[in-house]
Amino acid sequence: VQLQASGGGLVQPGDSLTLSCASSRLVSDYYAVGWFRQAPGKEREWVACASSWEDSTYYAESVKGRFTISRERTKDAVFLQMNNLKPEDTAVYYCAAKDETWGAFKASDVMSAGQYDYWGQGTLVTVSS
Repeated sequence: VQLQASGGGLVQPGDSLTLSCASSRLVSDYYAVGWFRQAPGKEREWVACASSWEDSTYYAESVKGRFTISRERTKDAVFLQMNNLKPEDTAVYYCAAKDETWGAFKASDVMSAGQYDYWGQGTLVTVSS
C-alpha cells in the first residue's frame, strides 16, 4: 500500500487546513488510517484514526473538537480537516494504515505507531502569524 499524504502548508493561527491521505483501495478495502505528527525536536505524536469497521474515529485530546478525520470512498482517501489551528499544531504530519481485514483495530492500539503496517511521506504544516 503506497500512501500519499498532501495538503500541508503555511497558515495563520485560527485558520483551517485539510490534509489528505490517498492510496488505491485505501477506503474500499479494510484499512484503518491514522494521522501522526512530529514537531521539531519532539517525538512523533498520534493525532487521529479512522477505522474501516463501523467507521469508528478516535482523536487525541489535544485536537479533539478541532480536527475531524473522515473516509471518502469515492476518492479512496482519508481526510484530516483541521480547524482553529494553533502554533503548537506545527509539525510534519504523516498518515499510516493498518490492515483490518481480519478484525477491527483495537481502540487501545490506535495510538501506537508500531501497530500500523504502512506509512506515507510527511506533509509539513506550519501555523504562524
